[in-house]
Amino acid sequence: MGLPLLPTISTFLIVLSAVLVAIGWYLILQKKKLAHQKVMVAAAVSAVLFLIIYISRTIFIGNTAFGGPDELKIYYTVFLIFHIILATTGAVLGVITMVAGFKNNLDRHRKMGPVTSIIWFFTAITGVAVFLLLYVFYTGGETTSVFKAILGF
Repeated sequence: MGLPLLPTISTFLIVLSAVLVAIGWYLILQKKKLAHQKVMVAAAVSAVLFLIIYISRTIFIGNTAFGGPDELKIYYTVFLIFHIILATTGAVLGVITMVAGFKNNLDRHRKMGPVTSIIWFFTAITGVAVFLLLYVFYTGGETTSVFKAILGF
């Protein structure tokens, strides 16, 4: 089975980001502030790399439609929307949480960190599920770029 390169890399980056967040959480519980900071920055870099690949792929190559059975398409679509809401919420909260940490607003950082982390873990899990549904369990449907869809080329 040949997995598509960019979606595989981007899914790996989100999983890596979530693993790094978990490691960062462990490190702060061990009172290793500097190590926590470094790992959380690495988690953020991983997430930003994902975003760059995802946006670039969406613009230049396109998104892949669900290729599974028609009777499952509505469930996939609802699940995908849930994932997108989680990912957007997690990303926004991630930026706010990191800014609070860098500005030494530790009260806010400590309150938001666990919530942000949990949302990010669910984002990674649902992202892997979307990847599996699109490329592993079923053959992906049609992929059309934004340029082709809008401009015809």
